[in-house]
Amino acid sequence: MVEIHPTAIVSNKAKLGTNVKVGPFSIIEDVVEIGDNTVIHSSVKIRNYTKIGSNCEIFEGCVIGNIPQHLGFKGEISYVEIGNNTVLREYCTVHRGTSFDDGITRIGNNTYLMAYVHIAHDCKVGDNTILANCVTLAGHVKIGNYVFVGGLTPIHQFCRIGDYAMVGGASAVDKDIPPFTRASKNHVLLYGLNLVGLKRRGFSSETIKLLKEAYRILFRTSPTLAEGIKEVEEKLPKTKEIQMLLDFVKTTKRGIAPEASKRKLLISDEE
Repeated sequence: MVEIHPTAIVSNKAKLGTNVKVGPFSIIEDVVEIGDNTVIHSSVKIRNYTKIGSNCEIFEGCVIGNIPQHLGFKGEISYVEIGNNTVLREYCTVHRGTSFDDGITRIGNNTYLMAYVHIAHDCKVGDNTILANCVTLAGHVKIGNYVFVGGLTPIHQFCRIGDYAMVGGASAVDKDIPPFTRASKNHVLLYGLNLVGLKRRGFSSETIKLLKEAYRILFRTSPTLAEGIKEVEEKLPKTKEIQMLLDFVKTTKRGIAPEASKRKLLISDEE
């Protein structure tokens, strides 16, 4: 029930599920698990300590589970985990985790990585997320669920992108992008809510109205983020979405990307 091309090299220690297909010249090492109905196309390399879920598709030239690009890595055992129904297009690379984090690089379910995406050590990519061509994640990046990141976008190490956010192509992400928001430019700025994405995901008009008000207070009108958090907590109902937004901004370590209108004011002041 497993179809392996004669030119492929597959370890007899690897665990392959039912109906797995392995294409020409692909290499699968010993400590690898691949779920049912997953297709591995030609010239793919899947290295030790990699687990791939069911119904995935890995296209030509991908390298999954290579050791991290980290000068402190000393050969310790660490892992790559990829969920179910996830697609990696041509020449994606996914590196193992390190002992400087939890040791796992993880990609969720129903996620789509377009060609040449790089996922560095210890990154976490959520479910139902799309990373377009040549998106590059440095180490320890965390991307939530239902996120879209446009092509040619690098994301600095330790940055976070919250659920339902959208980042435009060719942006340079060096700060956290809050959930539900839209961001772009180099360096990245916030441009309001991801309204198209929220409507597509069935958010009610009332929820969107509340998020708009929270965004206005937090990122446009309040002198500081701390003051904005306090005002939102005092004035707006504690819905699940508002709480998610507040929890995100309260826990930022890289800082939140500037709001576009505020950034323009700062530039004017500097001039």
